[in-house]
Amino acid sequence: MSISVIQTMDVAPERMEERDGWAISEFRLPITGDTGSATTVFHSIFRPGSTHAKHLHEVSDEIAVYLSGYGVVGQGESRAVVSAGHCRLMPKGSEHFFYNETTDEDAKVIGFYMNAPSVAGTGYQFCATVTPDDLTQERGGLNEGILVQLKDTAPEGMLPDAWAGADVKAPIGTHNGSENSLLYVSLAPGGALEDHALANAEAIYYVASGNGTASDASGASDIGEDSFVFVPRGERHAIRNSDDTTLELYVVLTGAGSLSAAA
Repeated sequence: MSISVIQTMDVAPERMEERDGWAISEFRLPITGDTGSATTVFHSIFRPGSTHAKHLHEVSDEIAVYLSGYGVVGQGESRAVVSAGHCRLMPKGSEHFFYNETTDEDAKVIGFYMNAPSVAGTGYQFCATVTPDDLTQERGGLNEGILVQLKDTAPEGMLPDAWAGADVKAPIGTHNGSENSLLYVSLAPGGALEDHALANAEAIYYVASGNGTASDASGASDIGEDSFVFVPRGERHAIRNSDDTTLELYVVLTGAGSLSAAA
């Protein structure tokens, strides 16, 4: 099975019902079980004042990356503020929400329903609307799950040979209690993740900025901002920066809590 490159804007928005808590302005599913993935990926845009109401996923952890904008998140009875660079894990069975608090800026969020081939497969349950009281509670941090800021995450040390030319951070993984991992990868112009396979994990790459190529034995495809690359477990592949600016990637490894465990 070869790798798949998906351009987000080529995927039609989903019709999500507000009565089920989906007051999101734009919601797309670039990768699902139909792609061959064990994990479903979403790309969402929250216009100012929009909300994903209180809900939970009975059988799936959710990992989210906040790429732009500013908002309030809830996890159970706790609250926190998120902005660009925050990375979050919401444990299965735990009620949570997100509200774009800005008056003039979209919030862009990508997320991963771990080990669920569809939204329905996560065991999605709408719990309640978000009230003004929810938004005025103290925002002292979350008492469940994981919430970290990328800029506060230390660079990884020992890397596999194929990744030696990259700068890598691991906001989420075994080290803070997750069975799956989220990595941030930065490739300078001319840099690459050289040809390699991950024997113990599926990999999903998201391009946050820059341009490059993703290749396997069948050839190479262009990748750019808002594109995804799905790599089946054990599939040899390479990612290269073909531009004169930095290529920034987020990578989710399904089935491995670290890069070393995935290899």
